Amino acid sequence: MGRAEQRRQARSGGDGTRGKRRSKRPFWILGLSVGAAFLVLAVASQQGSASSHHPSPRVVELAPDVVPAARYAQLPRVAEVYSMAAAVPQVLDGMYCHCDCSKHSGHYSLLDCFSSDHGAGCDICMSEAALAYQMTADGADLDAIRVAIDQTYGT
Repeated sequence: MGRAEQRRQARSGGDGTRGKRRSKRPFWILGLSVGAAFLVLAVASQQGSASSHHPSPRVVELAPDVVPAARYAQLPRVAEVYSMAAAVPQVLDGMYCHCDCSKHSGHYSLLDCFSSDHGAGCDICMSEAALAYQMTADGADLDAIRVAIDQTYGT
């Protein structure tokens, strides 16, 4: 028996039959599949439901916390939106503000933007509150308003 033949036999298990050599390919494919599944789950959890990043509305009476619209009498649009905010505080308190004031100003919800002068100087806050007011007047519930706001300003 020549050297080549001896090597072939050693690789095949020594008895001339093919050995049980396992391919690494199934493990590689399995690893990629598991990684892809985790990626899909991560993306899905980030998108989640419309309420995933929105705060829960508090149960207390909140309208008195809104700065009176009269304070902005010289700014008609600002005064109008502050009046809207005072009319739907329970809705605004359940909404995340996309100007990210929860991060830079410590706000709990969009309602907090109208408990100070913050809302008067922020187009995002003003637009979100006006849309929430209009949708509430049209009969939309909080979840529908959240979806509309998220679609408009992104999540």
